[in-house]
Amino acid sequence: MILLFFFILGSIWGSFSNVCIYRLPINDGIALSRSSCPSCKKVIKWYDNIPLISYIVLKAKCRNCDFQISSQYFIVELLTAISFALVYFIFGLSTTTVILLILIVFFVIIFFIDLKHYIIPNQLTFPLMFIGFVKSFDPNLNQALFPNYLNSLIGGLTGYFIIWLIIFLYKKVRNKEGMGLGDAKLLSAIGFWFGWMSIPFVIFFSSLIALIFVIPSLVKKSRNLSTEIPFGPYLIIGCLIFIIFGNDLKLILFTL
Repeated sequence: MILLFFFILGSIWGSFSNVCIYRLPINDGIALSRSSCPSCKKVIKWYDNIPLISYIVLKAKCRNCDFQISSQYFIVELLTAISFALVYFIFGLSTTTVILLILIVFFVIIFFIDLKHYIIPNQLTFPLMFIGFVKSFDPNLNQALFPNYLNSLIGGLTGYFIIWLIIFLYKKVRNKEGMGLGDAKLLSAIGFWFGWMSIPFVIFFSSLIALIFVIPSLVKKSRNLSTEIPFGPYLIIGCLIFIIFGNDLKLILFTL
């Protein structure tokens, strides 16, 4: 029953995440108005806005005008719901669970905003940095996963500096922008959350995965080396790999 509760809770936060994903890039207030159909502009009734269920019942269409609802809404709600349930299943009822649930919501919103708009809003990265650093003072958190405050501070500064340096050098060599500072702030937030040891692993795996996804389009010439790609989602995937396999990766590194 508790597992089901966290699944439902995750779907509700997934619905809220969808609001943020839609409104933050256009600077629309998150809580200023109720959700409405992008086509007919009619306010969506509460019974048509039930996470996961309404999408299925309405067959992905607006009740009033049959406007096709993006599958992103369902995917975000389902992804968040499953993530909440998994975190509870692994860490139980604990402070670590609460902290990771907060991280999940931020990561989901950042992932889909950057994927669609190629931006990572400061309204997301700055609070994420702050929470990541403040929580490092709590000795009751999972010490194998979360760093102490000094490790956290070094991680935050290191994460930002590395991306900033890449941007600086790329601009000097190519005389144009490469990555954005949003990526630097996101990697800084990851450093604050998981310490300086996480940075090389996150950079390695995010770059590797990005390369795997980009190579086919380069071969087909549907994009070139100058084509902009959203790197935030790859940083998040790299961070998730570190969260899941971080202890094993650090053990392998120290035994080499």
